[in-house]
Amino acid sequence: MHNQLIQLISKSAELSDSERKLCIQYFELALYPKNRVIEEEGKVPQHLYFVISGFVRLFHYNDKGDEVTTHINCPPGFITSYSNFANQSKSDENLECITECELLRITKSDLDLLIQASSAFKDFSFLVFQQSLSYNEKRAKELATLTAEQRYLKLMDEHPELLNNVPMQYIASFLGMNPKSLSRIRKQIFK
Repeated sequence: MHNQLIQLISKSAELSDSERKLCIQYFELALYPKNRVIEEEGKVPQHLYFVISGFVRLFHYNDKGDEVTTHINCPPGFITSYSNFANQSKSDENLECITECELLRITKSDLDLLIQASSAFKDFSFLVFQQSLSYNEKRAKELATLTAEQRYLKLMDEHPELLNNVPMQYIASFLGMNPKSLSRIRKQIFK
């Protein structure tokens, strides 16, 4: 179960046997059913999650009470409300399993211990947070500059697995449009 995580880390840093054991020690397996909210808004995020299988989303409620999906994670990869997790501050987002999920999770205090014990994990942790910042900047730019159709085509190209596993209302929200607009775009594309 930890193999995917260890393989991912090993792409950017060589891990010793003792570091592999630390990874297994600090990252615990968590299995969640479909539609389970695992981190709630108004609370400090308790874990950083590594997605082994399944699909997870971050969402919040807008001023009209509608859900706004801000991130959908495909395996393998990390997800949490990053800045709130790092600063141990209350989040305004919810983290929900869209499908049944197999996750590895680590608390902030255990992550800090892991980073102190291993320079490889310190470097990898920095890389993960750097990638998160880069992803968020890129996403904000795409929402501002690409048309709705361009955003959908880009998602089709880069993450086709989402289209078969994630409900269309979440995809529409993630792409910054309403479900009717997404339906119209899909009909035009698949004519």
